[in-house]
Amino acid sequence: MLSNVPYISRISDYELQRKLNASGAVLIRGMKACGKTESAKQFASSIIEFDQDEQVPLFMEAAPQRLLIGETPRLIDEWQEYPKIWNYVRHEVDNRHKTAQFILTGSANPEESIKMHSGAGRFTIMNMHTMSWQELGFSSGKVRLKDLFESQKITIHDEPMNLESIVERIVIGGFPSLVGKNINQAIEINRAYIDLLTEVDMSRVSNVKRKPNKVKNLLRSLARNSATMVDITSLESDIKEKENSDVSRPTIYDYLEALERLMIIENQPAWNTHIRSSSLLRKSPKRHFSDVSLAVAVLGAGKESLLKDLKFTGFLFESLAVHELRVYGQANDAKVYHYYDSSGLEVDAIVQKYNGDWCAFEIKLGIGQIEEAAKNLLKFASILDEKRVDPPKSLNIITGTGISYTRNDGVNVVSLSSLGF
Repeated sequence: MLSNVPYISRISDYELQRKLNASGAVLIRGMKACGKTESAKQFASSIIEFDQDEQVPLFMEAAPQRLLIGETPRLIDEWQEYPKIWNYVRHEVDNRHKTAQFILTGSANPEESIKMHSGAGRFTIMNMHTMSWQELGFSSGKVRLKDLFESQKITIHDEPMNLESIVERIVIGGFPSLVGKNINQAIEINRAYIDLLTEVDMSRVSNVKRKPNKVKNLLRSLARNSATMVDITSLESDIKEKENSDVSRPTIYDYLEALERLMIIENQPAWNTHIRSSSLLRKSPKRHFSDVSLAVAVLGAGKESLLKDLKFTGFLFESLAVHELRVYGQANDAKVYHYYDSSGLEVDAIVQKYNGDWCAFEIKLGIGQIEEAAKNLLKFASILDEKRVDPPKSLNIITGTGISYTRNDGVNVVSLSSLGF
């Protein structure tokens, strides 16, 4: 280990160890400041920082292979600054015939125009998120996603978290650097993150100058439409109406691509399945900030303003819950989707394993909509074509302020402060 700074264990640590045991190199992807480098340092025996070491450009010109010399696993931090290193790592893995040789971390994906060998058979990939409530200590983790996949009933009744505390956690977010910070400190840091994103990172990611005010206008529109299937036309209209500004459709596409490369926004794809219904499946993704606190920051919102607008806060809570499901789902070899059809039937999240097992989730900030959510889930389960798709392992409602239990109809009610991996 390279770091003497106290480290908060991450759920993804187990996955990183597993991938190191299986492959010669592991690529860790995630937004800036989500904790990639600190996690990698727990496993690395040597490190080179491509964005700070002044010798890197010289060696990349004269002898790139020398950058790979060091105790293994060797951490190559911010590798995307010099994407050509990818192919040198690949060749070195081939030559050594050993696992756990390199860890590559990066807060931006390189441009597709940069030609890199796929790395198949040499690299494994791990996506990293900001910290979950279980990692931060705000969830007991007693209701495990693993158990929901095994159709186990919930027999615990954790004390629920109050609304004010939930809103505070939405404002602060899950960046590791904010652990121990109060809400006012977190607001300052998160707003600075947005400023740097708009003024520096968006232009640097592709070496294309982008106008910070236009980037912020788009970010504000995305924030206002968190956890929805907003399309480009709607974003364009929203920016014109709310920001009194013109951003062309090609510019929106360009900026969205840059935001996705920086992993600031993360789409939740639609779940395609077989149903016994004439309704058509909608395939548009839902859009989320990779950490919900950035949506709050870009809008200049705070705890009091969110408490006064609980409808909007409900969408932010959905984004938070989807983030948690992504972290816990990844630990269970699963991905997160959503369902929506032409009849208006919607399910907020479908978590599906690679083997096809799946669970369905409705997400509600308070307990007032539990009955409606349960009916929605049961209706959804009833229209599935059981000859072509297996039934769900569980139907679940994630709440903010309620306790956790299993209803008489079999639907689980899960407080976010109880959910874990």
